[in-house]
Amino acid sequence: MSETATKTLQATFAPPTTHKEEKLQDTLETYREALDEAFDSGADTMGGVSDVVTPYDLPYQAKAALCSYVPKLRKTYNAHEIDNEHPLRLTNQAAKFDHSDEREYKFTWWAPRPGRGTNFWIPLRINPEQKSLWFDLLNEDAKAGEIRLQKHRKNWVLHVTVEYSIDEPSTDGDTTPIGLDIGETALITGCALKRGTPTRPILWSGKRAKHLRKEMSTTLQRLQKRNAEWRIDERFGYYQNALTDIVEKASREVVEYATGFENPIIVMEDLTYIRERLDYGKYMNRRLHAWAFARLQGRIEDKARDAGIPVEYVNSAYTSQTCHECGHIGKRGSQAEFRCTNEECHVSTFQADISAAASIAQRVDPWGESCTWKTCDDDSPRDGSGCDTAVRPPKRSAPTQMTLGAYES
Repeated sequence: MSETATKTLQATFAPPTTHKEEKLQDTLETYREALDEAFDSGADTMGGVSDVVTPYDLPYQAKAALCSYVPKLRKTYNAHEIDNEHPLRLTNQAAKFDHSDEREYKFTWWAPRPGRGTNFWIPLRINPEQKSLWFDLLNEDAKAGEIRLQKHRKNWVLHVTVEYSIDEPSTDGDTTPIGLDIGETALITGCALKRGTPTRPILWSGKRAKHLRKEMSTTLQRLQKRNAEWRIDERFGYYQNALTDIVEKASREVVEYATGFENPIIVMEDLTYIRERLDYGKYMNRRLHAWAFARLQGRIEDKARDAGIPVEYVNSAYTSQTCHECGHIGKRGSQAEFRCTNEECHVSTFQADISAAASIAQRVDPWGESCTWKTCDDDSPRDGSGCDTAVRPPKRSAPTQMTLGAYES
């Protein structure tokens, strides 16, 4: 049997001519202006967004993407503000590609522009590991989804979501869900569930990646003040390569960890719109936005599929605040500790990232996903204030409980 999988293809533009560069930059800036106005207008329907963006000089694929995207920001992801680095989003109607062995850059993209006869071809540098999927896209064996175009310093990066058929991984007998919580301090936290009990948790430290990103930011700012453009490109490439090494190593080790369980299923959070949902203040948002959450998830998924391990994505809301044992909303008083304030739950404190990973693993169960989250005296998942007024201290932890100190020892 076969099932459908989704993957994001990535390609970098070959250096465009000055004229094409200006057109690309103009389209991106106009798109961001339209996005800002549509969001600030309060429009929450496709028709309302269409009224705002129609006057803008944008290709119809971009306007159609905005009409779908802006209502999701408000209704589905409860965004209160948006940053100014959004990629240009296009519907799959812009997925027009070509291939020829006679060209230096064999794959090209038909970049859309407003008006008739204004589109132009852009040569692409593809990821060789994704070559077969590019051919599937050309041959219509894979279906294109949303397209995103982003400018990274001097490079233009194109992301194309594709849906394709794969052989369904064998999951005979009971499966073992393995939740993965991706973060900054702990790069990845993995935890399997055996009969509902957190089993063999593991953490991959994010200190190295955090240090590299901080060093990169400081170094590039210093070089910009000196106008040392050639040096900026050199150092930027160095840091990106170092972060890529971390992503590749961590994703490989995660899959090796998963293979140690019987019939594993890797479960991760759906972080498609994490940039819009994060609201920890400008400084923290800037740091977290810089980390490639989706990139890390994508490499884990790629390697898991190759190993025949299914991958599922679940709702990411409140996973770090939900007690994996009783399902109530608790408190995360520090980065490393989660506290369940439900008096009837045997969990008082637990290592926070492991608790989040266990909660993620639980949500792969359709029944568990349908259960509502609860606070101690309020069913609303947005309000945990009732948990702060417990009249009795939490019960003593059961032996299976895991604190950070116990885990590290």
